[in-house]
Amino acid sequence: MNKYMEEHYQKAVDFHGHECPGLMIGFRAAFYAMDILELNFSEDEEVVCISENDACGVDAIQVVLGCSVGKGNLLFHLVGKQAFSFYNRQTNRSVRLILNPSEQEMTRPEKLNHYKYIAAEEMFSQTPTKIALPTKARLFNSQACEECGEMTAERWLRVQAGKKVCLDCFIPYTRLQID
Repeated sequence: MNKYMEEHYQKAVDFHGHECPGLMIGFRAAFYAMDILELNFSEDEEVVCISENDACGVDAIQVVLGCSVGKGNLLFHLVGKQAFSFYNRQTNRSVRLILNPSEQEMTRPEKLNHYKYIAAEEMFSQTPTKIALPTKARLFNSQACEECGEMTAERWLRVQAGKKVCLDCFIPYTRLQID
């Protein structure tokens, strides 16, 4: 790792709370995506990441690329895969990076060391993205739930018995009960 990468890796470790193989996976994916798509840190929504997991690597992606749930440029398609789709809004290019399986059993420290030094081209497979570039995040007005009084984004309100209610107060209608 060069000095620039080492500085960002330390920031990722500090943000995540510890060093682990999962964090290194996201870290390497973020830097590989930067190379492939000519990405920089995303001040707004210039870079988008769709992660197929909610594991440690996502923290590194937030630190390195500036993708976050709050900005609306970090989204989840939770299917339990170590795969990440990256999008560059400025060039309209994208790539999906999938962690390649290891050929041998390794301890946790061995995995960390392996992920740290393996070539990115060997660590990940590149495929076209499966999901179209998401639209930019929208802002919604909030209204008070007419049941509990808590402010709720309009998009999440439901009408129930003539009242606008939040999802916590909404009683879904179903006649079938699955055990």
